[in-house]
Amino acid sequence: MNSYKVVIIGSGFGGQCAALRLLEQGITDFRILERRPFMGGTWCQNSYPGAAVDVQSPLYSISSEPYAWSQMFAEQEELQRYTNEVIDKHGLRQRTTVNANVREVRWNETAKRWIVTTDAAGTFEAQILINASGPLSTPVIPNFPGRDTFQGKSFHTNAWDHSYDYRGKRVAIIGSGASAAQVIPAIADKVGALHVFQRSPHWVLPRPDRKFSPFQRKLLGVKWLHKALRLAIYWGLETRVIGFKYSKTMLNLVAQREALNHLKKQVPDPVLRQKLTPDFTIGCKRIILSSTLYPALSRPNVSLHDRHDGIREINERGIVTASGEQLDLDLIVYSTGYDATDGVISYPVIGRDGVSLAKVWEEYPRAYLGTAIPGFPNLFVVTGPNTGIGHTSAIFVIESQMNYIVNSLRQLENSGKQSIEVSREAEDAYTRMVHSEMEKTVWKAGGCKSWYQSKSGHVIAMFPGFSFTYRRLASRFRPQHHVFA
Repeated sequence: MNSYKVVIIGSGFGGQCAALRLLEQGITDFRILERRPFMGGTWCQNSYPGAAVDVQSPLYSISSEPYAWSQMFAEQEELQRYTNEVIDKHGLRQRTTVNANVREVRWNETAKRWIVTTDAAGTFEAQILINASGPLSTPVIPNFPGRDTFQGKSFHTNAWDHSYDYRGKRVAIIGSGASAAQVIPAIADKVGALHVFQRSPHWVLPRPDRKFSPFQRKLLGVKWLHKALRLAIYWGLETRVIGFKYSKTMLNLVAQREALNHLKKQVPDPVLRQKLTPDFTIGCKRIILSSTLYPALSRPNVSLHDRHDGIREINERGIVTASGEQLDLDLIVYSTGYDATDGVISYPVIGRDGVSLAKVWEEYPRAYLGTAIPGFPNLFVVTGPNTGIGHTSAIFVIESQMNYIVNSLRQLENSGKQSIEVSREAEDAYTRMVHSEMEKTVWKAGGCKSWYQSKSGHVIAMFPGFSFTYRRLASRFRPQHHVFA
């Protein structure tokens, strides 16, 4: 049995932030478990063509780790370099076990410890368990009729096969969300034919990207200048919440009008433009930032199949559309998203009295500050329910969660007890507040069905307000909301 004070599951930005804060607190007795053969999470796993961040890089980075970014919206290769630099700078590789896919975690009430069972890396024991596996880590492929009969090549964008040469091939992309919006422009001019299957269109805004000059990159490496730029970007983005929650008029006049102008300018064909015009309020689904998607979809070798001409079935040759057309294909790319709401944690979690987290979350996932759950002592979930953010950097929220986690560990240490747990009353009050506030937001009232929502209809992925509000809530520890044992 490998025994530690803290076990962190996941080595992406969530796991890295947790490890850095532990080291800052002088806690060195921890282990990171990574299910893949390499560290780094999302930006090391998602290497599909065109992969890039959709939040400005100076803000989409760890606050204590400034970096001389080459462009405003970093591409996957640079994000991977940054991730690995952080890992190596702080010696996290030596504190990580890779190929450690977690099969189950179980609370031992007698020992007040978590038992973590993996498929191939043995069993681990820890007083504190931090889940940082991430909400966008379990890809989903719908069970289309005949899916497994296709004789060509197929894979999810999350597991792009770079050994396959798609140049000149007949390709279909199923899905039209953020990943597809990056893949389509990256490959459209290289494939022979591209069929895009769109269940519903997304609102698209121009991507205000720019390359940084060598001098500007040098300035980005200066800590106080980096911090000043981060603040400017942060407050510029934070104003979007006014539209998302408080002013539908502002959302229509500013964002939706710009998106419609962008669509009209880049898509001259009225039939295609109609297919690409959403029927819901902008912001209800994730807004796509792209200046290249519409021109790619307008290419003569690209065909857009909307919901009226979707997939009837997949056969050994390719796809049969709803209209009965047989599309012979060489490659099918599934850009069909992730189980980001009901599947926040992909492995079984068994808490006190043998109660499973799946049972507790049967109606919908919920947690105090999106981080702590009654009946699951010493467990902290990074990017848990209602911690997503639709307008700014997810890392800002992750670092806010770390404030709560570190304060909890400090309070536990000072109490002389072995476990800390949020009370049911505190979690219930917090969850009721979150979903009451959610009613005012475009994610709930914008007229769409999105991956932000769980099967219950509750919006689980998003926090219903300003990110600085969440940070304030997470930074002030409330002893009366917790039980020590």
